[in-house]
Amino acid sequence: MSTFDYLVVAAGLVAQMLAWRSVSRGKREVLSIVPFVLAAMGVVAIVLYPDTTAKVSAGKAALVGAASGIVLWGATRLFVVVADHWAFFRKAVAAAYGEASDTPLARELLLSLLLAVPGEELFWRGFTQQSLALTGIGAAGAALVAWVLYVVANLPSRSLPIITAAVVSGFLWGVLGWWSAGVVAPLASHILWTGLMLALPPKATGPVEGA
Repeated sequence: MSTFDYLVVAAGLVAQMLAWRSVSRGKREVLSIVPFVLAAMGVVAIVLYPDTTAKVSAGKAALVGAASGIVLWGATRLFVVVADHWAFFRKAVAAAYGEASDTPLARELLLSLLLAVPGEELFWRGFTQQSLALTGIGAAGAALVAWVLYVVANLPSRSLPIITAAVVSGFLWGVLGWWSAGVVAPLASHILWTGLMLALPPKATGPVEGA
């Protein structure tokens, strides 16, 4: 990676953090800024994407990625059921998905699946991870560094569900990017998981304090 590439990664990290900060401080709604920032990061990633060769065919990568996305969705719902006994987590889930329920599903799917998800995967598991894999830290080290940066990028959201998803899902997508040496598998996984989470979101079943 060149110095310029490192600066691009840093700029993307700051841009995503600032977008989430504006949301967490109540200045902007999620869908009014985050998808567009991530889409812009994705465009930059496409322009600067390193010249690499995937280890796995696009078809196999997409199939494995999609299957992992479905499994991840099921695991997420199961986790929410268990964590529903924790009042703080229950309140955080209600806040996150309560806001989403006020937005038309078609708009959510459009902005998330066509802008946010591709942009995020192209930048973090694509440009960032695959570029780092060409350095001395290797593919496994690149996946680890990209994962840590991805989690940091989502911390300003101050949303427990989002941060938890960044930690768990981000790790899975990093592993998929490492396994395939490409972005198709993590992109397929992210799209399936996000689409299912939006269409069939988890809900707090217990009483929510302050609701």
